[in-house]
Amino acid sequence: MKKAVVIIIILFSIFSCKKTEEKVETKITKPKTKKVEFGFNYADFNVLQDTIQKGDSFGSIFQSQNIGDKKVYDIVEQVKDSFDVRSIRYNKPYTLLRSKNKTNKLEVFIYQPDALTYYVVDFRDSIASAYKKVKPVTFKRKIIGGVLKSSLSETLGNESVETALANRITKVFSWSIDFFKLKKGDRYGLIFTERFINNKVYDGVEDLEAAFFEYKGKIIYAFPFEKDSLSGKIEYYDDQGRTLKNFFLKTPIKFSRITSRFTMNRFHPVQHTWKAHKGTDYAAPTGTPISTTASGVVEATGYTAGNGNFVKVKHNGTYSTQYLHMSRILVRRGQRVTQGQKIGLVGSTGLASGPHVCYRFWKNGVQVDALRLNLPIGESLGGNDRTRFLNQIEPLKRELDSIGNL
Repeated sequence: MKKAVVIIIILFSIFSCKKTEEKVETKITKPKTKKVEFGFNYADFNVLQDTIQKGDSFGSIFQSQNIGDKKVYDIVEQVKDSFDVRSIRYNKPYTLLRSKNKTNKLEVFIYQPDALTYYVVDFRDSIASAYKKVKPVTFKRKIIGGVLKSSLSETLGNESVETALANRITKVFSWSIDFFKLKKGDRYGLIFTERFINNKVYDGVEDLEAAFFEYKGKIIYAFPFEKDSLSGKIEYYDDQGRTLKNFFLKTPIKFSRITSRFTMNRFHPVQHTWKAHKGTDYAAPTGTPISTTASGVVEATGYTAGNGNFVKVKHNGTYSTQYLHMSRILVRRGQRVTQGQKIGLVGSTGLASGPHVCYRFWKNGVQVDALRLNLPIGESLGGNDRTRFLNQIEPLKRELDSIGNL
């Protein structure tokens, strides 16, 4: 009897183990997701993706797919009103959709001139057709802020924001802030919108809605405002409606550092003697763009043993500026230049111990220290424009202040 019981227990254990093993080995297979792009289900084709190489043409791409000259000519003629095959450009992506049968026949050609637009040439029918499509774009609002832990570019990079936004910000604040002087721990806040293609592919920053930076202990705001709806021109103003666009830029170089200031007694690093230094030196790598700090007319360009390659700009009857030690001059005498225009590249020509630009400033014919001047500012908003502006920025300012806990 005992033996019978033992045998039953063993058989039950073996049966249970088999059921467990069978249960473990059972696999659940999920259906594969279908990739649909440009309106085509890739599962229905053999797909080849490539980029236009140097020397490629519409004809050469098709000929590589065993399509003869006569057929290529017919396709070009049939689609010429919708797609100019001569418009394809080097390094742009294209996609070939080929049949999945034994012939592997080319059926569809897709060309992307940019991230948003694509052209489809479909020749599955006897007569080829072509059409242009634009991918849907969505916009998402983003708010970031806090304290700077590194440079502006690095801070934005850590927030997964394209560095192009840093360039836009420096342009907006270029009359008010020397970004090289921003310190770790300074507060900032940004409200902007980003573009997404097909609601998922990031395509950069669309608009800067509002911003503030703490600079030398002071909060400087920036809000865009369209003063004249007919012109559509956008300018940036602070929270009181004062323009951020002054007559002069803060510096002739972005993200530079001052290595020598205006002084009547400086030890010259090359001549090794004490003498006046009537300018401000901004160090930067060779080839860095130098911008004119205000609009005007190029008064002189040239080369001297001390100044190296230089440009001098006359802005009006009161002010002139000069830019020394350029590696290359990009303007000519008598040329009219606009504020922020690139007029040369940083170098170390003349008496210079390293690459930099010496920025000189004249007021009423006398050289002065640009950093100590109360320079003229642009026009601020008034009347109905100011009232409309203040009403418009009120909710934005509240959002910014909540970011930085101001």
